[in-house]
Amino acid sequence: MSEELIPENPEQETEENETAEPVKQRKNGLYPAVSDELADNMKSGWADTELHDLQPIAQAEHTAARRAALSARFPGERLVIPAGNLKTRSNDTEYAFRASTEYAYLTGDQTQDGVLVLEPTGDTGHEATVYLLPRSNRENGEFWLDGQGELWVGRRNSLTEAEQLLGIPAKDVRELAAALTEATGPVRNVRGHDASIEAALTDKVTAERDEELRVHLSEARLVKDAFEIAELQKACDATARGFEDVVKSLDKAEATSERFIEGTFFLRARIEGNDIGYGSICAAGPHATTLHWVRNDGAVRAGELLLLDAGVETNDLYTADVTRTLPINGTFSPLQRKIYDAVYEAQEAGIAAVKPGADYRDFHDAAQRVLAEKLVEWGLLGDLSVDKVLELGLQRRWTLHGTGHMLGMDVHDCAAARTETYVNGTLEPGVCLTVEPGLYFQADDLTVPEEYRGIGVRIEDDILVTEDGNRNLSDKLPRQADEVEAWMARLKG
Repeated sequence: MSEELIPENPEQETEENETAEPVKQRKNGLYPAVSDELADNMKSGWADTELHDLQPIAQAEHTAARRAALSARFPGERLVIPAGNLKTRSNDTEYAFRASTEYAYLTGDQTQDGVLVLEPTGDTGHEATVYLLPRSNRENGEFWLDGQGELWVGRRNSLTEAEQLLGIPAKDVRELAAALTEATGPVRNVRGHDASIEAALTDKVTAERDEELRVHLSEARLVKDAFEIAELQKACDATARGFEDVVKSLDKAEATSERFIEGTFFLRARIEGNDIGYGSICAAGPHATTLHWVRNDGAVRAGELLLLDAGVETNDLYTADVTRTLPINGTFSPLQRKIYDAVYEAQEAGIAAVKPGADYRDFHDAAQRVLAEKLVEWGLLGDLSVDKVLELGLQRRWTLHGTGHMLGMDVHDCAAARTETYVNGTLEPGVCLTVEPGLYFQADDLTVPEEYRGIGVRIEDDILVTEDGNRNLSDKLPRQADEVEAWMARLKG
């Protein structure tokens, strides 16, 4: 990886062009000074690359509607929604940037340091402006001397190009902090993404009012629009192909480790989308009983199960979240099938409970009842009745987690929504959630027969509430045990 060419006296560069923004320098003494001749040479001889007649991005009309709804909710108040900044991974390298969900939801933009500002136009209505980094300055050498200059990290859209793409007036973000410092009137800010913006607003905002904005934006995503539903379907379809890739490569995973599975799925995510939507869980054997096993460094052995929980995130940042539990050699053992079938039956009951007008908790309760019935039937809970087991929650030793969650731009979408609108709310068309019951018998659990220990099974699908019931967005992947075996045989054959 190359390092920036750093001048020994960066102040001199700025003095030669006092109207240009100073370049952020990193002085480390490793490089000689930049000569005046080289500096002059780098200023000229570059073609005009401005793009013209750009078409708006696909979701521009949807983001406009979302901003209008937000404007109506907070009349007369300035609203500030940052994208966030780069975060250091180690020394002078950064993590790949991912814009804040709130910012991307309202703009469709994904660039670092961006900020959306909704300026009130009176008692009602707002004027939206997106503040962005403009093209790198060539006069003062920013484009090649700054570590985030375009010569190093690639071309940015100009402000004019951004306006055409996003359908929002664009200004230089480097002017925003000062403007916000001088601004008057009520302000709300989505916190936790941009320290410089928060510093500029220190005396103008309160934690309570800012939290109201965050909660509202979370609840606004509970019901998906047509663009979002199409993106979630795209994510699920790509995820299904990623699972097929994994099955085809299980022999290579057996020769290496769970990391081969992780890498195989990641390749699909990068080919068809932006990234994985969350850390892939590639849990083979007893690792399947660890809910968030993301180390993915264990052995993959024939005769054991693979619990694969993974999702492709699309280029517009919508993620799938799908789990399948697969027999590594292609065939369930009798005990594996018994446990798998119990989880499948519980998932079927949970999916059937997803429909308009149903309470959000209904699908969880339906799945948990089936699992409790199975655990009682297998003699793992003594002579207690199913109702008593559920009353006491005793099934949770082996079911462990809730049966699902909202899904969208975040894998656990709408997480800041109020209890009364989320877990105590009512389902309506456009809601998308996961249904993912599981049974997990820990390797050291002495309360179950020895042959159960180390077996973990989860089946998870992404379910859209429709006008007359629901639609399984991830139904391209088989769920029933016989179908899973036939599907694996076909892919591996």
